[in-house]
Amino acid sequence: MKVCIGADHAGFALKELVASTLRGADVEVVDVGTNSADPVDYPVYALRVARAVESRQADRGILVCGSGTGMCIAANRVPGVRAVNGREPFEARMSRRHNDSNILCLGSRFIGVDLALEIVREWIKEPFEGGRHKRRIDLIDNPKAE
Repeated sequence: MKVCIGADHAGFALKELVASTLRGADVEVVDVGTNSADPVDYPVYALRVARAVESRQADRGILVCGSGTGMCIAANRVPGVRAVNGREPFEARMSRRHNDSNILCLGSRFIGVDLALEIVREWIKEPFEGGRHKRRIDLIDNPKAE
Protein backbone atom coordinates (compact mmCIF):
# COMPACT_ATOMS: atom_id res chain seq x y z
CA MET A 1 0.00 0.00 0.00
CA LYS A 2 1.15 3.51 -0.82
CA VAL A 3 0.07 6.33 1.51
CA CYS A 4 0.56 10.04 0.83
CA ILE A 5 0.92 12.06 4.02
CA GLY A 6 0.88 15.78 4.69
CA ALA A 7 0.50 18.24 7.53
CA ASP A 8 0.55 21.88 8.45
CA HIS A 9 2.75 23.33 11.18
CA ALA A 10 0.40 22.19 13.97
CA GLY A 11 0.47 18.62 12.69
CA PHE A 12 4.13 18.40 11.72
CA ALA A 13 5.40 16.46 14.76
CA LEU A 14 2.55 13.95 14.67
CA LYS A 15 2.93 13.53 10.90
CA GLU A 16 6.56 12.56 11.42
CA LEU A 17 5.58 9.90 13.97
CA VAL A 18 2.78 8.54 11.80
CA ALA A 19 5.06 8.35 8.75
CA SER A 20 7.73 6.53 10.75
CA THR A 21 5.18 4.07 12.14
CA LEU A 22 3.80 3.34 8.68
CA ARG A 23 7.26 2.80 7.22
CA GLY A 24 7.97 0.39 10.09
CA ALA A 25 4.89 -1.57 9.01
CA ASP A 26 6.18 -1.82 5.40
CA VAL A 27 3.80 0.81 4.06
CA GLU A 28 5.24 3.00 1.31
CA VAL A 29 4.96 6.63 2.44
CA VAL A 30 5.09 9.70 0.23
CA ASP A 31 5.54 12.79 2.42
CA VAL A 32 4.42 16.04 0.75
CA GLY A 33 5.31 18.27 3.72
CA THR A 34 5.37 20.48 5.59
CA ASN A 35 8.86 19.80 6.83
CA SER A 36 8.98 21.99 9.93
CA ALA A 37 6.82 23.64 12.56
CA ASP A 38 7.04 27.01 10.76
CA PRO A 39 3.57 28.43 9.96
CA VAL A 40 2.06 27.33 6.63
CA ASP A 41 -1.40 27.28 5.02
CA TYR A 42 -3.07 23.89 5.57
CA PRO A 43 -5.08 23.84 2.28
CA VAL A 44 -1.83 23.58 0.29
CA TYR A 45 -0.96 20.25 1.93
CA ALA A 46 -4.53 18.96 2.02
CA LEU A 47 -4.85 19.48 -1.72
CA ARG A 48 -1.47 17.85 -2.43
CA VAL A 49 -2.55 14.70 -0.64
CA ALA A 50 -6.09 14.76 -2.05
CA ARG A 51 -4.82 15.13 -5.62
CA ALA A 52 -2.38 12.24 -5.12
CA VAL A 53 -5.28 10.04 -4.00
CA GLU A 54 -7.60 11.30 -6.74
CA SER A 55 -5.00 10.55 -9.43
CA ARG A 56 -4.20 7.17 -7.89
CA GLN A 57 -0.58 8.13 -7.29
CA ALA A 58 -1.37 6.95 -3.75
CA ASP A 59 -3.84 4.37 -2.49
CA ARG A 60 -4.77 6.46 0.53
CA GLY A 61 -3.81 9.66 2.31
CA ILE A 62 -3.31 10.93 5.83
CA LEU A 63 -3.49 14.60 6.82
CA VAL A 64 -2.62 16.16 10.16
CA CYS A 65 -3.42 19.64 11.43
CA GLY A 66 -4.43 21.09 14.78
CA SER A 67 -8.04 19.88 14.68
CA GLY A 68 -8.23 17.73 11.55
CA THR A 69 -11.24 19.76 10.46
CA GLY A 70 -9.63 22.22 8.06
CA MET A 71 -7.70 19.47 6.30
CA CYS A 72 -10.86 17.38 6.02
CA ILE A 73 -12.86 20.23 4.49
CA ALA A 74 -10.14 21.08 1.99
CA ALA A 75 -9.49 17.48 0.95
CA ASN A 76 -13.18 16.77 0.38
CA ARG A 77 -13.27 19.50 -2.27
CA VAL A 78 -11.41 17.11 -4.62
CA PRO A 79 -13.70 14.74 -6.58
CA GLY A 80 -13.42 11.12 -5.52
CA VAL A 81 -11.96 11.95 -2.13
CA ARG A 82 -13.75 10.70 0.96
CA ALA A 83 -11.83 12.28 3.82
CA VAL A 84 -12.83 11.70 7.43
CA ASN A 85 -11.73 13.27 10.67
CA GLY A 86 -10.64 10.28 12.74
CA ARG A 87 -11.10 10.76 16.47
CA GLU A 88 -11.20 7.19 17.71
CA PRO A 89 -10.44 3.70 16.32
CA PHE A 90 -14.00 2.38 15.87
CA GLU A 91 -14.99 5.45 13.89
CA ALA A 92 -11.92 5.04 11.69
CA ARG A 93 -12.65 1.36 11.06
CA MET A 94 -16.27 2.05 10.18
CA SER A 95 -15.30 4.90 7.85
CA ARG A 96 -13.29 2.35 5.86
CA ARG A 97 -15.78 -0.50 6.14
CA HIS A 98 -18.93 1.42 5.18
CA ASN A 99 -17.75 4.65 3.55
CA ASP A 100 -14.54 3.56 1.80
CA SER A 101 -12.76 6.60 3.25
CA ASN A 102 -9.52 7.19 1.41
CA ILE A 103 -8.07 10.04 3.47
CA LEU A 104 -7.76 10.06 7.24
CA CYS A 105 -7.46 13.44 8.96
CA LEU A 106 -6.06 13.75 12.47
CA GLY A 107 -6.20 16.63 14.94
CA SER A 108 -2.90 16.83 16.80
CA ARG A 109 -4.38 19.16 19.43
CA PHE A 110 -7.33 16.85 20.11
CA ILE A 111 -5.82 13.38 20.31
CA GLY A 112 -2.63 12.09 21.88
CA VAL A 113 0.14 10.28 20.06
CA ASP A 114 -0.83 6.79 21.25
CA LEU A 115 -4.46 7.24 20.24
CA ALA A 116 -3.47 8.73 16.88
CA LEU A 117 -1.23 5.78 16.08
CA GLU A 118 -3.95 3.32 17.09
CA ILE A 119 -6.43 5.12 14.83
CA VAL A 120 -3.98 4.98 11.93
CA ARG A 121 -3.24 1.26 12.45
CA GLU A 122 -6.95 0.42 12.52
CA TRP A 123 -7.77 2.58 9.50
CA ILE A 124 -4.91 1.23 7.40
CA LYS A 125 -5.80 -2.43 7.90
CA GLU A 126 -9.59 -2.15 7.51
CA PRO A 127 -11.06 -3.15 4.13
CA PHE A 128 -14.12 -1.71 2.41
CA GLU A 129 -17.12 -4.07 2.63
CA GLY A 130 -18.62 -3.15 -0.72
CA GLY A 131 -22.12 -4.50 -1.37
CA ARG A 132 -24.86 -2.06 -0.39
CA HIS A 133 -22.17 0.38 0.72
CA LYS A 134 -20.69 0.47 -2.79
CA ARG A 135 -24.06 1.54 -4.19
CA ARG A 136 -24.14 4.42 -1.69
CA ILE A 137 -20.58 5.49 -2.45
CA ASP A 138 -21.50 5.53 -6.15
CA LEU A 139 -24.34 7.95 -5.31
CA ILE A 140 -21.88 10.22 -3.52
CA ASP A 141 -19.37 10.11 -6.36
CA ASN A 142 -22.08 10.65 -9.00
CA PRO A 143 -24.95 12.58 -7.40
CA LYS A 144 -26.72 13.07 -10.74
CA ALA A 145 -27.31 9.32 -10.91
CA GLU A 146 -30.02 9.58 -8.28
